[in-house]
Amino acid sequence: MEAQDDRAEEPVGYGGPGGKAEPGEDGGGGSEPRGIAGLSRPYQVVAALVLAGIGVLTAVHLAMVFLAVAPSNTVSKQYGAEIDDYVLPEFERNWKLFAPNPLQQNVAVQARAEIQAKDGSGRATSGWVDLSAQDGDAIRGNLFPSHVDQNELRRGWDFYVNSHDAENRAVGERGRLSERYVRRIVLLRLGEPKSGGTIERIQIRSATATIAAPPWSTEKTDTRTYYRALPWWTVVPADRTETGR
Repeated sequence: MEAQDDRAEEPVGYGGPGGKAEPGEDGGGGSEPRGIAGLSRPYQVVAALVLAGIGVLTAVHLAMVFLAVAPSNTVSKQYGAEIDDYVLPEFERNWKLFAPNPLQQNVAVQARAEIQAKDGSGRATSGWVDLSAQDGDAIRGNLFPSHVDQNELRRGWDFYVNSHDAENRAVGERGRLSERYVRRIVLLRLGEPKSGGTIERIQIRSATATIAAPPWSTEKTDTRTYYRALPWWTVVPADRTETGR
């Protein structure tokens, strides 16, 4: 019978006698490069290009936003249209809340419709519907009000006002776009006529009233309501398609 070897079995994977690791093994004198340096040459080039692209896009974004909020200067005057196209509407800023003289008016958007009778006998004009009041009712007391109820109609009307002159004439292509946008919002809000007829034309107006000064103020304000009525708009098939009717 062979004598049993009492020597402990040497650990596997730890190099030669004494437990020293061979150069190039884990824990030894060398280690494999990590990060981009550990990639093959083609992947290193791709990674470098991606990082460079991200850096360029970040720089362009910061520059555009800076020029949009900075005081008027030579660059912003020359490239104002390009800056607005990039910033609006995703990165738009609105300083009304923090302005020295914030908005002090209540603006309500109202609409009425000219409805063609179902039997074709004639047309009737509905009464004015306060669409802003509907949004207010949906928001008031609601812990989680809809973004649509809070902003869709209000921002749509601001879009129209800012792209039209005092005579309701469109200023540029954005003016025509705002007309289509507001018209479709109103059609969606009015819904189908209860009489079963068809809405052929709509008219929109704003009702603006200045908020009264607080009791402790000596400022005198005119709190009467002033209306801005737009011309009648004919409803086109594209409007009905977009609103699902």
